[in-house]
Amino acid sequence: MKEVEELTAAEAAEELKNIAAEMAKSDIAYYQNDAPYLSDAAYDELKLRNSRIEARFPELIRSDSPSKKVGAPIRPDFGKVRHRFPMLSLGDIFSIEELDDFIMSVKRFLNTSEDIAFMAEPKIDGLSFSARYEKGRFVQGATRGDGTTGEDITENLKTIRGLPQQLNGNVPEILEIRGEVYMSKADFFALNQKYEAEGKKAFANPRNAAAGSLRQLDANITAERNLSIFAYTWGEVSERVWDSQADFFEHLKIWGFPVNPNNKLCHTVKEIEDSFIRLGEIRSSLPYDIDGMVYKVNSIALQERLGFLTRTPRWAIAHKFPAEQAVTKINDIRIQVGRTGALTPVADLEPINVGGVIVSHATLHNEDEIKRKDIRIGDSVIIQRAGDVIPQVVEVIKDKRPEDSREFEFPHTCPQCGAHAIREEDEAVRRCTGGLTCPAQAIERIIHFVSREAFDIEGLGRKIVEEFYKEGIVTSPVDIFSLERRNNDGDLFAHQNNAPLHLEMREGWGKKSVDNLFKAINAKRRIDLPRFIYSLGIRQVGTATARLIAKNYGSFNRFMDDMINKETLKLVEIDGIGGAMAKDIVEFFAEDHNLKTINGLLQEISVEDFVDETDYSSPIAGKTVVFTGTLEKMTRSEAKAKALSLGAKVSGSVSKNTDYVIIGADAGSKASKAKELGIKTLSEEEFLELIK
Repeated sequence: MKEVEELTAAEAAEELKNIAAEMAKSDIAYYQNDAPYLSDAAYDELKLRNSRIEARFPELIRSDSPSKKVGAPIRPDFGKVRHRFPMLSLGDIFSIEELDDFIMSVKRFLNTSEDIAFMAEPKIDGLSFSARYEKGRFVQGATRGDGTTGEDITENLKTIRGLPQQLNGNVPEILEIRGEVYMSKADFFALNQKYEAEGKKAFANPRNAAAGSLRQLDANITAERNLSIFAYTWGEVSERVWDSQADFFEHLKIWGFPVNPNNKLCHTVKEIEDSFIRLGEIRSSLPYDIDGMVYKVNSIALQERLGFLTRTPRWAIAHKFPAEQAVTKINDIRIQVGRTGALTPVADLEPINVGGVIVSHATLHNEDEIKRKDIRIGDSVIIQRAGDVIPQVVEVIKDKRPEDSREFEFPHTCPQCGAHAIREEDEAVRRCTGGLTCPAQAIERIIHFVSREAFDIEGLGRKIVEEFYKEGIVTSPVDIFSLERRNNDGDLFAHQNNAPLHLEMREGWGKKSVDNLFKAINAKRRIDLPRFIYSLGIRQVGTATARLIAKNYGSFNRFMDDMINKETLKLVEIDGIGGAMAKDIVEFFAEDHNLKTINGLLQEISVEDFVDETDYSSPIAGKTVVFTGTLEKMTRSEAKAKALSLGAKVSGSVSKNTDYVIIGADAGSKASKAKELGIKTLSEEEFLELIK
């Protein structure tokens, strides 16, 4: 992507057009549908580039420019409320240097060199609201909408704790209070746990949960969601009885509104900077999400002198935290055992919002990484979440380390089964030697076997698999297909009570749920070859590799015979399969317990020979595509399989040979690299439209 200074007028006009269209689409997803597909960082990057291009080419500013808009049009299923005074947004800054520039611009406008007092307020990550009071009684509520017209949410606001229905003390006859509706972290976690237990889709983050809850057509649903508010400004008022932002907050408290306790009146630039640094330090411990700090000139008289720009006030600015990083604390370090026996250290964190997603765990990769970064329990750390990368610890803040901290000792035995955990030469990973005698590996392999990209058996989620394994009901994939037979025969299973296997008698089950489970299992007794190869959980063999193997061997028997006889020549000749992967595949078939499982499965199911249905006439046939970020309409594996079926080559990294990069939510470095190399990027919707 060219620097703004290098753009021609024609290139600038085209880019402004594209940015306006992309941001309008993003605004509708964010404000109307509560389902953002751009990360905060990506959105801010577009907005910043738009403003820089407009600053260089002011004659090209469009009528639909993002710099002229606030929010998005309201949804048609809500009543309309026209704001007497527009609900404008704030300009954004991202560094201390920009903060200093903002303060200097205020001083220049006022023609003063004296210090100016600012109110510093945490920027709550929620949904803006307006509440109108007449003679102290709440009469109407609205969302921001497009800044001019909002949605009527009067009945919904009435259900929110903290919003007074009748105000205390002396109140102006007409008073419009504005603020933010949010969902606390505790209420967000509780709601998602409830949804997951009910089989419903969980919310991505507290902001989405709050927005989706507030904008319900049924106010009873809003009432169930435990929303909260903070009040921080005003709209229409018949008589203003305060002369500063600080004074206004005191009135809010008297009237009965919740006011953020971390608001701070700052008299010098250093106080302002210190307040931002302190807020970043306590961010993870707050019971609600914030994404920055707002600075407002404290004096109302000075605010009125400063006035407004096109859509933002001159007297206020939002200082945003870096979108993909946050500071939090490591509460514990535990070892997770995967299906291939890999021991992976995981940090349990104080929950924190990183790039719009609540993060409570982070990978520590391996023992070398822990030693290199000197990571310890109790450390305060910087957490990073970039695109499709698992949250990770970037850096330890050493000057906050507890005095009694000790180096973490990586175990040399498996925490699940006690078997030796060895680290082979030239490998960074330590692995459990227990194989399928290790319950962690056995459970993970069964979960992998029934996963969406493998056998895709509905009703066998992680919780059920863990229960069945621990009680001896399902200890290998073969047991899944004999489950109905054993249940009908009243078979005995390895249980401390040696009780008959009657699933319909289990707590939370019934005849219908058991019948549905058996129906789902029986529907998968025929499976295509790529899915079956993937389901076996062979190390390094993902969905794309499984399809390559299936395409080159045609049938499972041919593939299995070659692997048992260690005839790997054909295998390593397949583009995309190297020597290390071939070694792992052959070693899988050399283990007796794996052959026993495969032979047992072949007695219960039928594996169909591969039929090449690749559409070589598709728009992406012969193209190299890369997927990054979180996709909404399909999993990453499904997207890769779809691309392969259309004749594309799927790569895990972006290079000059890449043709398309498909970008999902929270895309990170791959999206940035695509822009640097000038590679065409597509949203998930655009990708689906292209291949349709």
